Amino acid sequence: MAKNKTTENADSVTTFLNKITEEIKRKDSFELVKIFEEVSAHEAKMWGTAIVGFGSYHYKYASGHEGDAPLAGFSPRKDAFALYFLFNNDDRERLLEVFGKHKSGKACVYIKKLSDINPSILKEMIITSIAEIKKLYPE
Repeated sequence: MAKNKTTENADSVTTFLNKITEEIKRKDSFELVKIFEEVSAHEAKMWGTAIVGFGSYHYKYASGHEGDAPLAGFSPRKDAFALYFLFNNDDRERLLEVFGKHKSGKACVYIKKLSDINPSILKEMIITSIAEIKKLYPE
């Protein structure tokens, strides 16, 4: 079975974020760290080379594939921030409706900058996602 590439490591979150050349994206990244740390009660850690994660959980799929993943996290990608959440569909639709300017995929919500979104809804999304993960993957 293949080993997961995206694992928690000891790389510096600060060093990673300071490499972001676009000033607004760099400032937003540090603000996201504050928000995620406050809401999740977990310190920011690097996962792989480009994901800032908070807390962790162990998952195991019916296929037998298993691994560890951050409870919540984000990645400051070139075009947008990828915010990683796990929701049930009712919570997802309700929260995204009032979140602000975004695009969404199956497991990610993409934003260009923090000023485009409602930070209170972001906090609720983090809380809701962590609760859903803990329900699906109890320790």
